[in-house]
Amino acid sequence: MVLVRLFNLISDLKVKRMKLVSYLLEGHDQLAFLVDDLLYDCDLVHPELPNSMNMFLNYWDDMYPVAQRVNESIKSGKVSRDKGFAFSEAHVLCPVTFPTSCRESNGFNATDAVPGLQFLNHHAIQGPGNILCMPDHLLKLDYEMKVAAVICKYGRNIKAAEADDHIGGFLVMNQFCARAFEEENEQLQGGFAKGKDFSIVLGPCLVTTDELEGLLVEGKPDHTGKNWGFTIKASMNGVNTTEANTKDMNWTFAEIIERASYGATLQPGDIISSGTALNGSLADLNKARISEDANYTAQWLKPDDIVEIEIEGIGKISSTIVAEESAFSILPA
Repeated sequence: MVLVRLFNLISDLKVKRMKLVSYLLEGHDQLAFLVDDLLYDCDLVHPELPNSMNMFLNYWDDMYPVAQRVNESIKSGKVSRDKGFAFSEAHVLCPVTFPTSCRESNGFNATDAVPGLQFLNHHAIQGPGNILCMPDHLLKLDYEMKVAAVICKYGRNIKAAEADDHIGGFLVMNQFCARAFEEENEQLQGGFAKGKDFSIVLGPCLVTTDELEGLLVEGKPDHTGKNWGFTIKASMNGVNTTEANTKDMNWTFAEIIERASYGATLQPGDIISSGTALNGSLADLNKARISEDANYTAQWLKPDDIVEIEIEGIGKISSTIVAEESAFSILPA
């Protein structure tokens, strides 16, 4: 009986995570708690809480303790379920509706001597749903499964030993990539350029770091910062394609943040990506299969395909590939 009670207590602690969702309400973004598949508008359940994620992040130190108490009140039943409505009925947005920037790191690359960073198009960020693709995107369309950290405090020249305090929470991330443009970019020495500027999917909710302490794992020798053990899975049209874990990152988020903030100010709402997980794209899977079978035909995403990325403890985002009604192409024949 004691063991059963202990198991129930541990299970209860595991599910008591604070999940924050942004959804579309009468033309504006609305911040809400997600509890048991119901959404509770933050400003309706407590007058001190803001109605937007960007305001919440900018006043993190003041708002977060209040949000923790309200979240527990909802979970304990002190807040009536009548104040909530079904998550499935909401038009879910990226939790951080107006990110100040988005950086791509090389967190999983074990051959790089230092953490690397490149900026992505933060105006291309969206929540789950349709991914609009032009003809050139669809020539070799790919996904990249990642986890993203959300910055919640201003900081400049942040030391790695202090950097974890600047992470408010984590999101599931799917970076869509047009490999045909990447091949062109290699000839132009243009980096990501057009290959990754059209769709970055983040969501479905922001899960705060202290609610994920159970997923911490032992860090690698000679590295600084918390080491998170998030299991990441990808599927296409209901078929599992890849599974990886962030414990295999070569750099911690703290080390990446130290690099990103050197001589630069990080702001609340900045997004920092882990980089693509091991074998976390069709390009990686195609390369592995072609090495085993030279006659293997490379697989790429096509219209109506559904891609899902799921991260343990955070959630799942689903994206459907949709061809834009245009024949316009800018790639050479």
